[in-house]
Amino acid sequence: MKPPGRHREGHRIGHIGWLRAAVLGANDGIVSTSSLVVGIAASGASHAHIVVTGVAGLVAGAMSMAAGEYVSVHSQSDTEKADLSRERLELEKYPAAEQRELAAIYVGRGLTAALAQQVAEQLMRHDALGAHALEELGISGDRRAQPLQAALASAASFAVGAALPLAVTALAPQAALIVWVSGTSLVFLAALGGIAARVGGSSMLVGAGRITFWGALAMAITAGVGALLDAIR
Repeated sequence: MKPPGRHREGHRIGHIGWLRAAVLGANDGIVSTSSLVVGIAASGASHAHIVVTGVAGLVAGAMSMAAGEYVSVHSQSDTEKADLSRERLELEKYPAAEQRELAAIYVGRGLTAALAQQVAEQLMRHDALGAHALEELGISGDRRAQPLQAALASAASFAVGAALPLAVTALAPQAALIVWVSGTSLVFLAALGGIAARVGGSSMLVGAGRITFWGALAMAITAGVGALLDAIR
């Protein structure tokens, strides 16, 4: 009998890394830029000044996201490298002890002692460092920290998110600018939250509602501050 072929599994865990970075960047871009625009508009600034402020916010925010993500992920990468170096040294000095340690991990996962020992021996011969990095440290080759990639992705997603309320700001009449920017930004946020939830396999309604609530709160507070500053000028 012909053995059945491998079935396709639809696990979503592989999306978490890039999904988190993309959603975080785009969400920050929409919320920070729309809040900035609404706050400046509420202070009584001219339409030209509001647009210039929005552009400056987009550029500054994208650079801030890139720098912050690069430093954060680079720190993670440095930690991974240090742990791998220490693990490599331990494998060179104490190979038998490291093999027992690896076997103990598999025993803890339900394998018999004999089978765990056999698995550990084979993995140690094949790729000792890779096996210990994965089982002890949770580090796999395709999930290593990549600082530059993370920085570029964060900057790009922020810029895309910020460009949406900025485009509305440039096109909307000043008399109704706050309404237009606030309304469309909430729609953008709801769509972003729904898409992220859909990709992640959770409720689209909950995802959209959560991100929209915090975006509305940020814009409301910033508008209040702008109006207060306009009143006391």
